[in-house]
This record gives sequence, C-alpha cells and structure tokens, in this order.
Amino acid sequence: MTKSALILIDIQNDYFPGGKWELHGITASAANARRLLDQARADGRLVVHVHHEFASDDAPFFAPGSEGAQIHASMQPADGEPAVLKHHVNAFRETSLKQLLDENGITNVTIAGDMSHMCIDAAARAAADYGYAVTVVEDACSSRDLEFNGETIAAEDVHKAYMSALGFAYAAVVTTNTYLAA
Repeated sequence: MTKSALILIDIQNDYFPGGKWELHGITASAANARRLLDQARADGRLVVHVHHEFASDDAPFFAPGSEGAQIHASMQPADGEPAVLKHHVNAFRETSLKQLLDENGITNVTIAGDMSHMCIDAAARAAADYGYAVTVVEDACSSRDLEFNGETIAAEDVHKAYMSALGFAYAAVVTTNTYLAA
C-alpha cells in the first residue's frame, strides 16, 4: 500500500520580492505550492517543511536566525507538521528527513519549492535513490537566471532543463492542476 507525503523545500523569505535572493516567478510558484499544501492537509497526508540556513552569518542569503531564512508566512507549518532544518543543498544530507519519512511508512513523495536547479533537483534525485516514488510539481518550483561561460541562462530555461532531466529518470514531473486533478 502506498503512503504519500508532501515535502515543501525552502519556501523562505529571502526568495521573495525584497529578499536577498529573489527567484523568478516565486509568487506564482508559492501560490501553487500553497494549493498543494491545502490539499495535503485536507487529505490528512504528512507534510514536511524543509528550510535552509547557511552555517555562516555572512551567507549571501538564509543567514542563521535571520528574517530571510524564515519560512514564508504563506507556508507556515501547522501544529504537528514537522519542519526540517538543513545546512546543505540536499534535504536528506545530515537531516532527519529520511528517518521521518520511514517512521511514517512513506513510499511516495511529492516535492515542491525552491530552487529548481539546486535543492529540488538534489532532493528528488536523493529520494529516488532511496527508493521513494517521486513526483515533482514543476509549477510549484522556482529558479533564477544563472551564468555559464559568460552567458546568462534565463531562469525559465534553467527550470525547464532541470525538470526535463528529473522527468527523464528520477520523477514524474507534473503541473499543479494535473497533480490536484489526479
């Protein structure tokens, strides 16, 4: 029997307008993540809120204890919903995430959050490697422009490249509407 969890990754203040590391389309992707959160709560599924803090106060964003490192107000954990603090890109590395999922008998994970090209990619690949069936809700994730060899790669293209790679071998990659309709 399958048992599912929703993992919301790094939907934190520094990624929103006015934050230290604003992401492209964060407001829309967070609204979609909120729809997933509302449905998971209504279904009684496990919801895990993962949030990142760097180890150093001089971090470019998500400085320890800062307002920017706080989970965004629209995504605050409800009573009983675990919040997992991480210090690395991979939400499974040196955290209690796998133990939490296993203790709850989770076999399927749905992942949403930020950044598509970093923490979402790392968590989806790790979850698949650990044997979970993985779904990534692509329009509930955000990215930003990147630079490579002096060329700017648009956030939309970064996002599409990572989602296509995940969809090839690691996860079912779907939209919020498709996910909620299933």
